[in-house]
Amino acid sequence: MKKTGLGDRLTAMRGFDVIIVGAGAAGLSLAHAAARIVIPGVGTPQIALVEPPAGAPRPKDRTWCFWEHGAGPWDEVLAARWDRLAVLSPTGVRHEQAIGPQSYKMLRSRDFEAHVRAGLAPNVHEYAATVTAIDDGFDRATVHASRADGSRVSLQARRVFDSRPLCTPPAARTTLLQHFRGWFVHTGQDAFDPGTALLMDLRTAQPHHGVSFGYVLPLSSREALVEYTEFTREVLDDAGYEAALRRYTGEVLGLEGFTVAASEQGVIPMTDGNFPTRAGRCVFRLGAAGGATRPSTGYTFSGIQRQVASVVRSLERGRVPLPPSPHKRRHRAMDSVLLRALDSGRLDGAAFFARLFARNDMREILDFLDGRSVLGRELLMGATAPVVPMSVTALECAFRSLRPLRGTP
Repeated sequence: MKKTGLGDRLTAMRGFDVIIVGAGAAGLSLAHAAARIVIPGVGTPQIALVEPPAGAPRPKDRTWCFWEHGAGPWDEVLAARWDRLAVLSPTGVRHEQAIGPQSYKMLRSRDFEAHVRAGLAPNVHEYAATVTAIDDGFDRATVHASRADGSRVSLQARRVFDSRPLCTPPAARTTLLQHFRGWFVHTGQDAFDPGTALLMDLRTAQPHHGVSFGYVLPLSSREALVEYTEFTREVLDDAGYEAALRRYTGEVLGLEGFTVAASEQGVIPMTDGNFPTRAGRCVFRLGAAGGATRPSTGYTFSGIQRQVASVVRSLERGRVPLPPSPHKRRHRAMDSVLLRALDSGRLDGAAFFARLFARNDMREILDFLDGRSVLGRELLMGATAPVVPMSVTALECAFRSLRPLRGTP
């Protein structure tokens, strides 16, 4: 792995085959995969990985969860995995099921980053600089950036992949926010089943529009990540999250005498807006900025991996490496209806999710959310949803145009 010095102007100005802007899940995943391929007419690609310098604002350590069939490429750095999932209805009815051959997996961002950086090939050149502009060209794009000392650097490449969050959200019919705060808790006595992840605990107090739930990922019988989550328009303040977590851990879970080792918090837009992955002839968007987030759930990591795999295949074949939308059009349409039904208040979110998991095989639900399901099973699954509110909302979505978002963080 080559670190580029601040004064290395000649290296800074030379061209690359690929430039990756941003070193989050999407950028690092692409750097990890693309460094090992051979591009027709190029050979082993020279890759620049550009990320903000130390001291610049960066996302805090966080967890990514996903599910997959059998073994996966990140298994050696997983924080935990579960072969059983559970959902609790608002009245406390428990629906639990083994999901094999799938597993639900938890990966911490710091472990992922350390693993990828330790294995970056010598043809990946890291630049600690803040990107200020990307100029597209006929056959090359130029990335302009500023280092911590104020000096500037310009890099050129035939392909530039920008994984930074969008400054302005796309026009949408509906946008909710998945916002949450979680505690890594330690208890003095056994309190958790380490073999089962509690995917949705719907016994929380419900908002008027949207849905709230608890989320428990046990790391051992005495350790777990416990989160309070809402799908609503507005985030809570610090006092609101703390009160909600205190109520959930104390009144709902009945935990006593626990300590909080660490916490995490996040906000994920859940929107039916369109995310074009092409930003120019030579510039492409990747990750959440390229629509990798599933609108109805906020899950992003699996979508990123599918985008990266497609990009790498295209590069290997000498084709235009346009990242695809990892979610099928009909699935995005179904998600749009669900988001609108929740936002309008027509749909009782807690009752809907409890009914969905009670009347369907969890493995089929996971396949649907991962884009692996077939239309016939999806129609049968849809038949278990409340007919009237979903039908009315589907008609509304069909005639409701996309509109710019206002006030969305």
